[in-house]
Amino acid sequence: MSGGAHEAAHGDTYEGGLRRVARVILLDPGERVLLLHGHEPDDPADDWWFTPGGGVEGVETREEAALRELTEETGITDVELGPVLWRRMCSFPFAGRRWDQDEWYYLARTPDTHQVVPAAAGLTELERRSVAGARWWTCGELARTHETVYPTRLAELLRTLLDEGPPARPVVLDTEIV
Repeated sequence: MSGGAHEAAHGDTYEGGLRRVARVILLDPGERVLLLHGHEPDDPADDWWFTPGGGVEGVETREEAALRELTEETGITDVELGPVLWRRMCSFPFAGRRWDQDEWYYLARTPDTHQVVPAAAGLTELERRSVAGARWWTCGELARTHETVYPTRLAELLRTLLDEGPPARPVVLDTEIV
């Protein structure tokens, strides 16, 4: 499958409509970004890398959702959350459903580079069936990889972020429909 939205389809409570999603571009002191390794629940060969994050729950803000999801998916809590970098609309099939999402990507930084495997206690049932691990990526590794990475163009987006700093206001990325 292609398209960038697979990475955000991890909530078990999604029932259709437009899902509000907060994602995290988490950088370590070496300017590496943390990505999770996901796959279709019933087909581990259909895999991709994606940013931590997920759906906003109840009355929480997107910022609160970003930090909660990061903790649930990685166990990393020593984080300084920054501004929204990018926004993206996407629609994709995952786990037998169609997901329509409005994703906001937050910059975050952490000194913690040791705890990179998602803590099973914080994952939803769907995440336990579809998340295979995590790793830190350099911008160069992202640019060279032949693996599928979401959002599309992450290597280019990260390079611009590292070279120029966060944008004055969120950049709207191309809509992706799979």
